[in-house]
Amino acid sequence: MKEFEFTLKFSLPDSSQDPQDYIDALGAAGCDDAIIGIAQKGRVALQFTREASDAFSAVTSAIGDVKSAIPDAKLIESTPDLVGLTDIAKLMGVTRQYLRKLETTKINFPQPVHTGKVAIWHLSNFLQWYEVSQRKQVNIAIKEIASANMQINIAKEWAQLDSSTRSKISSLAL
Repeated sequence: MKEFEFTLKFSLPDSSQDPQDYIDALGAAGCDDAIIGIAQKGRVALQFTREASDAFSAVTSAIGDVKSAIPDAKLIESTPDLVGLTDIAKLMGVTRQYLRKLETTKINFPQPVHTGKVAIWHLSNFLQWYEVSQRKQVNIAIKEIASANMQINIAKEWAQLDSSTRSKISSLAL
């Protein structure tokens, strides 16, 4: 068994209900390995340190535990996944300037999923590139959890598409 650290953010079924009402239910449902945050009205965030055989099992079992305690809760995001250069720099123990230099000088630097005033990457894509292209050691647990979170977040968004749109996009073989 390995230990994985990640955060799950959910919207609650009734935003007028006090999120404090859910805390006992979450603990009883198996979320006793999480720090629960209820600062934002209608939302709950759970910062897990969960043991599992792999990252995907850790995250999906935690989602299942939350859904058993709050059946109508909707997953907003599983993190770490979408990150900016500042987030990556903190995680990797390097400066943002160093990463910016890599971004502007390396032809094969990963493409962001969003560009604008702040660019955003899937952490998993960056870590894979960093490990292979830069020949740098990457913490395996972080790499695994970032990959699992990316897959879960993409699947969550994909599920929101109507079947016709999913079919058309699939046929394009992006």
